[in-house]
Amino acid sequence: MNLYFKLLNKPVFRIADVNEHFCNIYSARSAVQRLLKAGMVKKIRNDLYTCANGENGMAIANRFQIGSAINEGAYISHHSAMEYYGITDQVFNDVYVSSPRVFNDFEFEGYSYHHIKPGISQGIRKEEFSGGIVVTDRERTVLDCIKEMDKIAGVEEVIANIDSIGRLQEKKLLQYLEQYNNQFLYQKVGLLLEQADDKHGLSDAFFATCKSKIGKSKRYFTTSSKAGTYNGIWRLVVPEKIFSMKNGEGI
Repeated sequence: MNLYFKLLNKPVFRIADVNEHFCNIYSARSAVQRLLKAGMVKKIRNDLYTCANGENGMAIANRFQIGSAINEGAYISHHSAMEYYGITDQVFNDVYVSSPRVFNDFEFEGYSYHHIKPGISQGIRKEEFSGGIVVTDRERTVLDCIKEMDKIAGVEEVIANIDSIGRLQEKKLLQYLEQYNNQFLYQKVGLLLEQADDKHGLSDAFFATCKSKIGKSKRYFTTSSKAGTYNGIWRLVVPEKIFSMKNGEGI
């Protein structure tokens, strides 16, 4: 019982963490097995555990803490980072985790954890007093969501999230965009961020920089639609109702 209360201080833990309270690894493993049998600890996946809530038996750790602890260098990204910041009003059962090391997708207490290969290494922050949550900052989150919008959250959701994101730091955006070095991303970012009345606090110089990086290629804004209106500024074929889409209308 004493060990359980000690482990409560660490939302997600491994056998090595438990071994700090014992003289050898075998004793640590035995102690965890006893807690598992007593229903006081839950196994998330191999060598990853959390304490169980004494009232309802559910995991103490939340999905963001679990995702951040999956392996060394793991962090919450894409749509899950939007959820963490409270940008989206929908809760999804998929948790997107970026990390240099690949892990197999798995499920735990109703959530599916998915590995995303990171495109860059910047724009990651460890949240203070969060129980170990590591997440992309808002600027990196916006770029990642736009970059992968056809694969993860979908065009409608990404546009709605960006509309609610508020002001952004253009220095960070340009820094991360330079790291990505992707013409198509410059096109989509310029088009989407320019739509807000306040342009998310971004200067004309920011959009001029994006325009200077788009090259001469003409592209479809989304793979889900090959029809629409051509935007000559950003050289994109954009679905007619893309900025008023609800429940898939206009795609």
